[in-house]
Amino acid sequence: MNFGIIGSGSWATALVKMLTDGGRTVNWWVRSGEAIEYIRSRHHNPNYLASAYFDVSLLRMNENVHDVIEASDVIVLVVPSAYIQEVLNELRPEQLRGKKILSAIKGLVPGPDLLLNDYLHQQFNFPINDYFTLLGPCHAEEVASEKLSYLTFSGVDREQTEAIAAAFTTPYINTIVNDDVLGVQYAAVLKNIYALGAGIAHGLEYGDNFLSVYIANSADEMASFLRNVGAQHIVVGEHHTNPVTQQRDLNYAASVYLGDLLVTCYSPYSRNRTFGNMIGKGYTVQSAQLEMNMVAEGYNAAKCMFNINKKIGADMPIASTIYKILWERVHPRKGFAAIEKVMT
Repeated sequence: MNFGIIGSGSWATALVKMLTDGGRTVNWWVRSGEAIEYIRSRHHNPNYLASAYFDVSLLRMNENVHDVIEASDVIVLVVPSAYIQEVLNELRPEQLRGKKILSAIKGLVPGPDLLLNDYLHQQFNFPINDYFTLLGPCHAEEVASEKLSYLTFSGVDREQTEAIAAAFTTPYINTIVNDDVLGVQYAAVLKNIYALGAGIAHGLEYGDNFLSVYIANSADEMASFLRNVGAQHIVVGEHHTNPVTQQRDLNYAASVYLGDLLVTCYSPYSRNRTFGNMIGKGYTVQSAQLEMNMVAEGYNAAKCMFNINKKIGADMPIASTIYKILWERVHPRKGFAAIEKVMT
């Protein structure tokens, strides 16, 4: 199974480290020839996760995305959702035929406001059986320092999902497998919005007591949306026992839903929390984007989810308020005064 990584940011770099640490050769699309030469000579990415070193004998780096895709069985998409259309527009449907796509994108395709699997089906007639997702809870910075982390892999084909997950397993990476392709993607999108809101609250100087109630209500709101779109296993504490083996199944809601929400809201590594903190302190969206020089997925996600929920009709006062702060210029303090009133 040959893996091709499409992207060269911090999360892409972390995934390359996992695969090569497991002894796997990786085809890696890196846009810059200078960056490729730097990685070959210095054994680490010059722009992201400088502490993550690679066995460069296992890297097949290329500036040409077409060559990387042709050489790979599993294409791992790891670019910000805002730019995924730009990358995919370079490809032809026949290039993806017979390939498997593993999405490590924690956002929706902006414009059409679609999950990536739906966009691929519309534009490339790509089958859902060959589509898989890779989500957290996991921060790239902790992967770089080899702190124990967890990854969640989802796919309709359980056997293939387990095979893909096994390739990323290392002494510092544990993997969880499920078939909830729809739910995990929406959860990843929503947790970024709520984390951005947690950052705004911090910038407004709310304390930990408020933040704990904010996150709890965000988790409840997220579960309500997921239930409305048909996601399953969304309640922490619910388990099913196999009648034959008498073994209790894993409840992945604890990690991929609640766990990812918690780490993204609390961690200083969270881009969305950092971005929100700037908004709470009075930065404009544009000035915060320039200051960070990195993409906070929650910004575009807030607008996408606001549009999607017009059809779904879930009760989402927190996510809607974050959208209004970011896109309709509602003052953060006024917005959070409204959020205070809906929290229980």
